[in-house]
Amino acid sequence: MSDSSAQADVGVIGMAVMGSNLARNMAHKGFRVALYNRTAARTDQVMADHGDEGVFLPAHELADFIASLERPRRVVMMVKAGASTDAVIDEVVPLLEPGDILVDGGNSFFKDTRRREAALRETGIHYVGTGISGGEVGALEGPSIMPGGSKESYKAIGPVLEKISAHVDGEPCCAWMGTDGAGHFVKMVHNGIEYADMQFIGEAHALLRAAGMSNAEAAEVFAGWNTGDLDSYLIEITSRVLATKDPRGTGADLIDVIADAAGMKGTGTWTVQTALEMGVDVSTIGEAVFARAVSSAPKLRAAGQAALEGPDRTISVEDRQGFIDDVRSALWCAKVVAYSQGLDEIRTAAQEYGWEVDMAKVASIWRDGCIIRAQLLQRIRDEYAAHDLTTLLEAPSVKAELASSQGSWRRVIARAAEAGVPVPGFASALGYYDQVRAPRLNAALTQGLRDLFGAHTYKRVDDEGSWHTLWSGDGSEVSAD
Repeated sequence: MSDSSAQADVGVIGMAVMGSNLARNMAHKGFRVALYNRTAARTDQVMADHGDEGVFLPAHELADFIASLERPRRVVMMVKAGASTDAVIDEVVPLLEPGDILVDGGNSFFKDTRRREAALRETGIHYVGTGISGGEVGALEGPSIMPGGSKESYKAIGPVLEKISAHVDGEPCCAWMGTDGAGHFVKMVHNGIEYADMQFIGEAHALLRAAGMSNAEAAEVFAGWNTGDLDSYLIEITSRVLATKDPRGTGADLIDVIADAAGMKGTGTWTVQTALEMGVDVSTIGEAVFARAVSSAPKLRAAGQAALEGPDRTISVEDRQGFIDDVRSALWCAKVVAYSQGLDEIRTAAQEYGWEVDMAKVASIWRDGCIIRAQLLQRIRDEYAAHDLTTLLEAPSVKAELASSQGSWRRVIARAAEAGVPVPGFASALGYYDQVRAPRLNAALTQGLRDLFGAHTYKRVDDEGSWHTLWSGDGSEVSAD
């Protein structure tokens, strides 16, 4: 309902589905919510459809919207990332006062958030870059929320965000991630892990199909996996997608009439680019991004299909259940590596930018409400809470299961290679696992080559300092310090 005499507890700018659903969620939790959209008709439509769900204060003018808010004002922007966000900031900031809070709930790049937060800090306005995951349903029923910004701002906006978030065992799936861009950084990596997770699921499905299973049979396999340690939202909906028939009544499975090209919105790419800048290996996420790129390159794929020879992507299976179990183990192992890489990226960024990111809290708020919610996250949270981990892979329960499951993992990748079934995600995860456990890699030769052609120097295992061999001279070694 509309109440023009009341003052709103919080306001939402942007009445597209995510913004309107988040506003409705707030109203359902007892907050008085001011509404504003650039086009007034959209605000009117939200009120017509949902105005009886709580106390709403709709406004057609931005100044009226701001005037309806209690001080300090709490404004949540749910607008498209990029130029649109900057445009809204430019409009709303002149109407705000020092101490007011402006929340960016879109998928903004964390460096943009850092820039905006620094600029508004000079005016006394708190800018809170906030990752929100869970899609349209999550926004309405309870998302996972990853706020950044100052601790002071979280004291004011945190109670609202925590109340509307998903909850697990009474704990909100919302926690302060750190200053300036920390919240959007954590959300970016969440999305990167999501890319990897979906890639692994696709590879598992491809392997089951290569072994002769129908989509319906594969759906049953995924449904079974969702009752065990692979229990997760993505596994759950995979079973649903695979079991669905073409709604046009052709009799075909829907999965077989969906074009084999996966789109991207950019957060996976950001995750990989940022990791490269920091020198962090997120190869599983990278392979997921590249796999989508290849899927969306029809000319390249047509040329490859016409010119390249190889096995026929058929896997002969004598022990069907044994093969299914092997694929399940490979999927679990790869998922763990992706989480490990993503959390390593967050940890590295926290060190670089001075964020106080609590890794156990990150895992905790991902347990529900978000796209990557999974039973595995409870274990990850518990391990980070109990141990000072350099990498998730060294966590006691994780390393034990990786050790017992790696035989299956290796068999699956070998069989896929023999059959010509592409599993770049599974393979990159295993490659990373073997790299980090190896006492010595091939980097010494790489550095030797770099020194020969570019005088890039090298370090020795038996002495301090940097050294260079006079490759074009007498072959002696000189100090490069």
